[in-house]
Amino acid sequence: MPPAILVVDDEPSIRRTLREIFEYEGFKVEEAVDGEDALARLRAARYDVVMLDVNMPKRNGLEVLAAARDEMPETPVVMLSGHGAIETAVRATKLGAYDFIEKPPDLNRLLVSVRNAMDRGVLATANRRMKETIAASEGEITPILGDSPAMRAVRDAIERVAPSEARVLITGEPGTGKELVARWVRHLSPRRDGPMVEVNCAAIPDELIESELFGHEKGAFTGAAKQRIGKFEQADGGTLFLDEIGDMSLSAQAKVLRALQENTIQRVGGDRTIPVDVRVVCATNKDLAACIEEETFREDLYYRLNVIPIHLAPLRERPEDIPAIAARFCKDLARRNGRPDRRFAAAALKHLARQEWRGNVRELQNVVERLIVLTSGDEIQAEDIDRYAFPRTLPRDPLAELIDGTQAWGDFRDAAERVFLERKLAEYDWNVSRTAEAVGMQRSHLYNKMNKYGIEREEGA
Repeated sequence: MPPAILVVDDEPSIRRTLREIFEYEGFKVEEAVDGEDALARLRAARYDVVMLDVNMPKRNGLEVLAAARDEMPETPVVMLSGHGAIETAVRATKLGAYDFIEKPPDLNRLLVSVRNAMDRGVLATANRRMKETIAASEGEITPILGDSPAMRAVRDAIERVAPSEARVLITGEPGTGKELVARWVRHLSPRRDGPMVEVNCAAIPDELIESELFGHEKGAFTGAAKQRIGKFEQADGGTLFLDEIGDMSLSAQAKVLRALQENTIQRVGGDRTIPVDVRVVCATNKDLAACIEEETFREDLYYRLNVIPIHLAPLRERPEDIPAIAARFCKDLARRNGRPDRRFAAAALKHLARQEWRGNVRELQNVVERLIVLTSGDEIQAEDIDRYAFPRTLPRDPLAELIDGTQAWGDFRDAAERVFLERKLAEYDWNVSRTAEAVGMQRSHLYNKMNKYGIEREEGA
């Protein structure tokens, strides 16, 4: 759908000229003849930008602007005036006008102003929606539990760094809670009311990562049917969380480095420099120093990102934290699954502390939920853990199950391939890049296989 523009002017010749200009540029144009007409149209429909004359009958442009700012604050307004008084321009800017242009307008400046105003309106809408989503999902942000020295150090680091603008690099094994730390850094920062935009760099194909981060212009490449606003622009005024930063391609790393150095970005296929005000927080389960030696990660970008390092120790190195974490999960997951309040017996907690926890806190959460659903009684016992969480019985041979469950060779081959890929993805914590490397397959080929077999990570897995 073409962008919609409302032209408000009491002079028919001005409206006609602006209509011809904007329709030639691909806009859908509507006209309003005075201030009352303009407000009626603004209340009845949504416009991407408004061109508003200052001097009009019934209601002048400044009165319309003030009403529009109150009722539809995300709609950008560009003021037009045949009398370019500085006082009027200042008043219009204070009332929220995006720009103030004198008549007759310079064509190039007019078009640049309108397109920039339209971009600002898109960002304002995106930021509002993100804030609403965050507010809905963050009624109570999950606490960082554990009283081990390692977790006390993490909480202390968060409290010290959050109020600053310093970039943070969070490291740790999969499932240790790196995303939660990033959310707390933002939650305790002056940017907490701004958007938090999260990007999983490992989940985006190399050929799309730059468009995802920086956006693209219409026609920038095959399939770019319309303009796209990237994550950097969406996070303007807030926090950008780059998860699995170690899996980002070198070409994208170069552009991220430039964005951090200059606080500007360029959309793919565009030539306009766009300023951005973003705090970047990153996370990785890779050894970035080793990646630098292997020339898969830029050393200069590493030093830009690693201003404040926060490391999350694996759960097996801090077993004293398990009782508090398990108790919290027990309370929350019982409520989520509609079960009565439960608690762990002392022997059960000791039994949990003795496990290896290769999947860290995420694995512990899954085990607690399994116990909540499958057991009964007020207390979860140690034998419940043996029975439901870590059964001792050997599973049936999966190959025999596949043979018994299929008849044709093609069906068996597909079923075996699906089981193999699912298990390898789970083994590598659903990191597609690492899984593809381990099985000797291109990442794009693995994505195609996942789509073919409908392989998806289960919620909470």
